[in-house]
Amino acid sequence: MTTVSLPKIKILVVDDEIDLEPLVRQKFRRQIRDGVYDFLFALNGLEALAKLLEFPEIGIILSDINMPEMDGLTLLTKLKELKNPGLKTVIVSAYGDMENIRTAMNRGAFDFVTKPVNFDDLEITINKTLEEILLIRQSQDEHDQLISIRQDLNTAREIQQAILPKTFPPYPNRTDFDIYASMVAAKEVGGDFFDFFMIDNDRIGFVIGDVSGKGVPAAIFMAVSRTLIRATGLKGIPASECMHYVNNLLCNESVSCMFVTVFYGILNTATGELDYVNAGHNPPYLLTAHGMKKVEMTGGAILGCVENFQYNSRKITLAPGERIFLFTDGVTEAFTKNDEAYGDERLELFLQQHPGYSIEELVKGVLSEVNQHSMDVPQSDDITLLSISFAGRS
Repeated sequence: MTTVSLPKIKILVVDDEIDLEPLVRQKFRRQIRDGVYDFLFALNGLEALAKLLEFPEIGIILSDINMPEMDGLTLLTKLKELKNPGLKTVIVSAYGDMENIRTAMNRGAFDFVTKPVNFDDLEITINKTLEEILLIRQSQDEHDQLISIRQDLNTAREIQQAILPKTFPPYPNRTDFDIYASMVAAKEVGGDFFDFFMIDNDRIGFVIGDVSGKGVPAAIFMAVSRTLIRATGLKGIPASECMHYVNNLLCNESVSCMFVTVFYGILNTATGELDYVNAGHNPPYLLTAHGMKKVEMTGGAILGCVENFQYNSRKITLAPGERIFLFTDGVTEAFTKNDEAYGDERLELFLQQHPGYSIEELVKGVLSEVNQHSMDVPQSDDITLLSISFAGRS
């Protein structure tokens, strides 16, 4: 007989024959000695149920059918009520008792052996049953791990959403500018981000970014990037210096060749001057009374790839009433089921058709348009929008 190395799952033998316990212990003495099998014994179904309460590690029940107080068929009915897929019953009955054996199989028995018991056959049956239980328990463990991961991802999503600004208007006492933004992650957590912060009374820094990849690694890199840009930007240094400093930090810390595209701007809320750097990001739109145009690129490389890259900034001056509209490629690369992208043209058309919209209406309107465009297709990329308007000071 071949002994299979399997987990130590207790085997409960349920039979009213008093002589069966010493016989089983004798036949399987080597497996018991080596810790392969661990037997428990009960004389009827009632005792078996009590043993299950006492020893939850029981995985196999070898049960006779004809027993006093509670027979094997009734025991099977009770075991089925437990709804434990990791508990298997093997019926042991006389070969001529096939009707009861068939009834037992219909009530959920995993297998059967016939009397007089062939212990070689019984060992094969036990090992087969143990292997099935192992597979089931592994599956249960994996399921539990997936549930735990899901809970962790939900917590991570809450944390990620918490670090992004979510109160609008963020500066209700300021009338010289307004800002609104939204981020919708494609998965539980995302790699897009936005942020804004008052550098001093006259300057607000704002940023939108899109990290390569998705999921947890992108979310961690997103949090690091956002934190570094905010901490560096609050020093009040020009946009080009901020990007140069943050890029070097990300190059030194980046793993798995991750990078982030960024548009970072500093708006002077007194004069309307905007100092900005585009580090490989989609160009935003400048919305004016005369129409709209893309904000010129600055030739900046993505952050996290080229150490000591020298970033150049540009400056434009916004007139009162003018706005900047920023977005990530999750907007333009939202697809229909026919693989038709939302695209730049649809975005530009929407912005042109709604010149009177507030920045909040613009952000929500574009998001609604994108959702309608890809209605039957799951979101494949994070969607982030940010708009800032300049009003000037009277």
